[in-house]
Amino acid sequence: MTTRGAARTGGADGTAEEAVPPARASVPEAGTAGAAGASGTVGIAATAAAVDHSPRLGARTGTPPAVARTAPPSTGTRTAAAGTSTGTGTGTATPVTAPGPDTAAAAEERRSSGGFLARAALVTAVLSVAGSVLGLVRDQALARLFGAGGETDAFLVAWTVPEFAATLLIEDGLAFALVPMFSLALARRSRGAPGDQVRALVASTLPRLLLAFAAVGALVAAAAPVLVRTLAPGLPDQALAVDCTRLTATCVVSFGLAGYCSAALRAHRRFLAPAAIYVAYNTGIITAMFVLGGRWGVRSAAVGVAVGGVLMVVAQLPSLLGQLRRRDGGGRPPGTGDGDARPLALALFATVLLFALCRQSQVLIERFLASGLPSGAISHLNYAQKVAQIPMTLSLMLCTVTFPVVARALADGDTERARDRVERDVALAAALVLLGAATVVACAPQIVRLLFQRGAFTAADTAATAGVMRVYALGLLGQTVVGALARSYFSAGRASWYPFGAMAVGVTATAAVGAAAVGPWGVTGIAAANAAGITVTAALLLAGTGPRSVPVRVRRVLGDLGRPLLAAAVATGAGALAADRVADGGAALSLAVGAATVGGVFVALGLALGVRGLLPVRFLHPVTRRLPHGRFRFRFPFHDHDR
Repeated sequence: MTTRGAARTGGADGTAEEAVPPARASVPEAGTAGAAGASGTVGIAATAAAVDHSPRLGARTGTPPAVARTAPPSTGTRTAAAGTSTGTGTGTATPVTAPGPDTAAAAEERRSSGGFLARAALVTAVLSVAGSVLGLVRDQALARLFGAGGETDAFLVAWTVPEFAATLLIEDGLAFALVPMFSLALARRSRGAPGDQVRALVASTLPRLLLAFAAVGALVAAAAPVLVRTLAPGLPDQALAVDCTRLTATCVVSFGLAGYCSAALRAHRRFLAPAAIYVAYNTGIITAMFVLGGRWGVRSAAVGVAVGGVLMVVAQLPSLLGQLRRRDGGGRPPGTGDGDARPLALALFATVLLFALCRQSQVLIERFLASGLPSGAISHLNYAQKVAQIPMTLSLMLCTVTFPVVARALADGDTERARDRVERDVALAAALVLLGAATVVACAPQIVRLLFQRGAFTAADTAATAGVMRVYALGLLGQTVVGALARSYFSAGRASWYPFGAMAVGVTATAAVGAAAVGPWGVTGIAAANAAGITVTAALLLAGTGPRSVPVRVRRVLGDLGRPLLAAAVATGAGALAADRVADGGAALSLAVGAATVGGVFVALGLALGVRGLLPVRFLHPVTRRLPHGRFRFRFPFHDHDR
């Protein structure tokens, strides 16, 4: 078990930093304390630390000679990797080895586990929920102001551009490539490499990427008529869709910069600003629709996309500049030119972007098939997908927080720690998404009625959207597994073509099933094709783990997925029956009863079945610490002991 508690000092930017790195303890907590004093005693952690000689990390080099340290009087026995110190009240301690530069990476990673990850996940969760709520408000405003007809269909075809840009440049593509690159630069810098590796990385990547973003954005704007005809050949008002597409094309540049800032900040263990970007983004869209909607119609939403993208960058830029200013010496390390790194970087970016592009192409297939259906079909698909995917988005928050930790562990050579982290993330994410999916399936009509049925959005729209949403929910587990495992393939910062191949097979399955199902079942058949295709991809990614990625234990992961799946199936039936029994009391009461029943049954069965995602949650260990990615304090009542 990793222990923490080394003395901390306030950094110049108001953040908290480790004064000395903690040591790894290999003894039980009862009766003994690690070098960081996990049992609550102060011990020698404030003045001494031991070198981590864990065999998983391999031999360390460049460690200075042993330095004698003096500890305050204490009692009890402390065992560390560098030796044993027995407190007798004499005020002395056995000499220990001072940490060298290589130990900083391991110390920082350990500091990022447990309580730190819990606090970072809480910050990300709070702001992600706020962004999701504003996303619902945005969709509600779109439905209320413009309904679910030809006008909204035209905007949603243009909405394909920001959807693609978000996936490629913020959520998957750039993050999968840049987080490992920044993690490796930080690991090299912590080992004392000459120059500033982080600034050198920014100087060698950001100008080229910014030029590429601008070129692609201009190309999208110029080719808007061709894109609209290709994406939705049966769309009635193509001119409106072209106007909206040209307005949303600006997000290629703004989302690219926002994604770059997010990846760099997360690699630095700064999560506050990246988590706030969708709050800023949706605020811009909502404001534009209400301010300009009366004059510009649905084009106001496209203007809001452009404004919201700029706000994403503004929300993060001060924090990133602060991180880059923290190193004064910098410059490019001698002997390190672009020629050595460029082929690897280009291959990595190619594989990552092709994977993300292929994954997002499912949306293109859906809208292409739906464009030939009656007016409003694309809108029903959009509203259903946005709501159904909320559980998946929330479940992947932990993976977003821990991705830099996995990348840093691999940069330090600690494959076992990376594997354990990925397996825990998959288990917890699966439990969360299945709980949400059960609620969506059990209470879909009530959710849609409460969220959207007002103004131009009719009861018929509610029925159609709820049916599609229930089918979409069947693929949420696959979406989550793909999101969690795809990160493991790219966390080492190496190019990997396997995820792209797995995603291509899944997209082919989506297209084949969708083409066969759209005729007899309409939008419901399209949603079923989406669920089938992403499930195929998830199975292929899980089967392909090993030498290509973090070597997770497949049988253990399957067990972690099967138990909550059974609990979710039972909870769905119970929740649907409970919601129907009080349907006469209104949608709000029916939803509350159904959701409460789903949650209660799922948790009870999950604990009985030993669902791994539920077991580590503890409420008995409050921790108070300064967040290294914010300037405020709070108490967080969760502590991860499953390490």
